[in-house]
Amino acid sequence: QVQLVESGGGLVQPGGSLGLSCAASGRIFSINFMGWYRQAPGKQRELVAYIDRSGGINIVDSVKGRFTISRDNAKNTLYLQMNNLNPEDTAVYYCRAQVASGPSRHYVDYWGQGTQVTVSS
Repeated sequence: QVQLVESGGGLVQPGGSLGLSCAASGRIFSINFMGWYRQAPGKQRELVAYIDRSGGINIVDSVKGRFTISRDNAKNTLYLQMNNLNPEDTAVYYCRAQVASGPSRHYVDYWGQGTQVTVSS
């Protein structure tokens, strides 16, 4: 009933930038938490940054100062601007959202399919 679709991944040189988007669609009444996670080969999936509906933000120390998270509630869209990328940022980036489909505000977790970010010379 709800789909999250990430876009914007690709290949970039060290020091470069990429912007990711996550568009939520389907039966959406409201969205609470939205966040970005990433998973490198052989590693566990880890939180990168999240933002709540009122704009409260948390960003992990490893990307703080380089990445910026934002959202457009009217468009049900989440963004991640990534600057000064390094090879350690290489991973599949996933969007996660807590979505309520009706006024009962029962929130359910949804995940996107992921988008590949590769930082290499």
